[in-house]
Amino acid sequence: MDKVVGSAEEAVADIASGSTIAVGGFGLCGIPTVLIDALLEQGAEDLQAVSNNCGVDEFGLGRLLFAHRIRRVIASYVGENKEFARQYLHGELELELTPQGTLAERLRAGGTGIPAFFTATGVGTQVAEGGLPWKYDTEGNVIVASPAKEVRRFETAEGEKEFVLEESIVADYGLVRAWKGDRHGNLVFRQSARNFNPLAAMSGRTTIAEVEHLVEPGEIDPDDVHTPGVFVQRVVPLTEEQVTAKQIEKRTTRPRPEGVSS
Repeated sequence: MDKVVGSAEEAVADIASGSTIAVGGFGLCGIPTVLIDALLEQGAEDLQAVSNNCGVDEFGLGRLLFAHRIRRVIASYVGENKEFARQYLHGELELELTPQGTLAERLRAGGTGIPAFFTATGVGTQVAEGGLPWKYDTEGNVIVASPAKEVRRFETAEGEKEFVLEESIVADYGLVRAWKGDRHGNLVFRQSARNFNPLAAMSGRTTIAEVEHLVEPGEIDPDDVHTPGVFVQRVVPLTEEQVTAKQIEKRTTRPRPEGVSS
């Protein structure tokens, strides 16, 4: 089954306003920038975005955020986006902060048909007890707070411990970026880009993958496949220009040693 579509615009054309999108990537590594830009041009709004973070100002998911197209975010880290902080603190955006490992497992569980699971992460904190501010009003008052979650005790190798119930996440669409993919949708992620991408791909009812290197079926060793094609419905091959258009989130350098020329 050939899942390749002609363009990113065609691939995201049916994403409706109000949809939930699970987006791969970590910081600016492995984010599906081409699909995000196509979605920005497509016009869908009132979106719920599920991602480790929400990009940076005017890049990645930050572009949708800057255009006020995102209504709600489920994420584990939002510290590199000033516009995100402004919208959240001024009541323009709802935020469900989730521990990073819990977020990863919620996405994976959604993709494997597990409706909920118990984890020790968050026990004894507002994650379990509720009260985390999800949304403020324009005056800075909390108008939506996280609910309390079920906590149960289970016997473990270390003795009886408490665990909190977390629900899985199933998104309407998964948007991911792969280093290599074939026409059947089998995907390979390279190095650090193998972060939230496989999980976002699993959780989407319809998953769209932008692929840096498109190969024919059979050219990827089955042992090298990170996301099987059963989880992927559409494949968008990228141009060379799109492949190389990547940003560095934080450029860190050190002084050149004395006596060393450029």
